[in-house]
Formats: sequence, structure tokens, C-alpha cells
Amino acid sequence: MSSQSKYGVGEILALGPVVPVLIIEKVEDALPLAEALVEGGVRVLEVTLRTEAALAAIEIIAAKVPDAVVGAGTVVTPDQVGRVQDAGSQFIVSPGCYPALLDEVLAKGVPFLPGTATPSEVMALQARGLRHVKLFPAEAVGGLKLIKSLASPLPGVTFCPTGGITVKTAPDYLAQPNVACVGGSWLTPADLVAAKDWAGITKLAREASALRG
Repeated sequence: MSSQSKYGVGEILALGPVVPVLIIEKVEDALPLAEALVEGGVRVLEVTLRTEAALAAIEIIAAKVPDAVVGAGTVVTPDQVGRVQDAGSQFIVSPGCYPALLDEVLAKGVPFLPGTATPSEVMALQARGLRHVKLFPAEAVGGLKLIKSLASPLPGVTFCPTGGITVKTAPDYLAQPNVACVGGSWLTPADLVAAKDWAGITKLAREASALRG
């Protein structure tokens, strides 16, 4: 079910303060997990391509959870771009970027949030017309200090820091003017998913939705 996104990447990042990074092991968990997050006010869902269930999960969420904006994360090769778009992905997230991947994403016209870790990587993407990037792995490459340091020399770039961020550290990132949102895996802890505690996940989603002060 190939889909054209209704949103630009900037609009997607503005839909909420936290984008959950989802590792879905079982296809049958996709629908209740997505519904639990949306019920808690989290609409933007990044399903990572780290499991065999990922593409089917994206397809189910895209078809059955109309209030969700589902995207594919951990996209690392050009051939994955068309496949996730065919599954219904409305945006793509990558841990890093290189010319062949960027060329394919731009050719397909799908909103893209590429991973960056250095000023040079950000500048290279900015030269290709991208203004919204992921900082990854955020905590490992400098975290809040790096985000603050990049604000002045790269004023036209907005970040979604991801990697090592928690519910306690997220507000510090979200307070920065060059941060649109943060990515986090704490909304869907493995133990709650395994227990199918969807109400518990909705509670975490509500807390995440309230983070932007």
C-alpha cells in the first residue's frame, strides 16, 4: 500500500515532543502497541527495521491506525526506501547518511530524517536542501553540549536527538531552540510489551506527550 506522506518532515517532528523508537518483534503486537501510543497522545511512530516483523508492522499500523503517522527507522540501504514506502511508511529515519541513500530518498520524495554525528555531516545534508536531521547517537557524541554548540554556527538546522535520552533528560533537550523533538525507546519497554500491558504504555505515552513545557 504505497503512500504519499501528507506531511513534510518538519510538520511530522512538530506533532509531538517524543518520537518513540519501536522494535517490534511480533506482528500481532503492532496494532495494540500503536493504538496504546496514540491513545496517550503520541502520533508519530518510528518502526525500526531491526526485526523481521517490521515491514508487516508498518503496513498494519498504516492501514488500521488512522491517527498515527508511521515511519520506518534504521533504513540503511537504498533498496529499503521503496519497500518501506510500499508498506505505507510516511517518513524515513536513518542512523547515518551517504550519497546513494540520500539520492534514493530524494528521488522517492519521502520525508527524511537522516542521522548525523558531526558538523560536517550536518553541513553536507544542508547543502542538499535538508534542514531537519537526527543527532545520533546523541548522548555518545556530545549530547546537550553538542546541540548547544551547533545552534550558533548552524542556525538553519533543527535536530531530533536520539540515543541514550530518557524521560528525565528529554526536557533539557526540548528546551533548546534548535530541537524539534527527541527520539526515545523508553515509551515501549520490553517487559511491558511482553506482558501486553498496553495501558502501561499509554501511561508512558501521556507522560511523554506532556514533556514540552
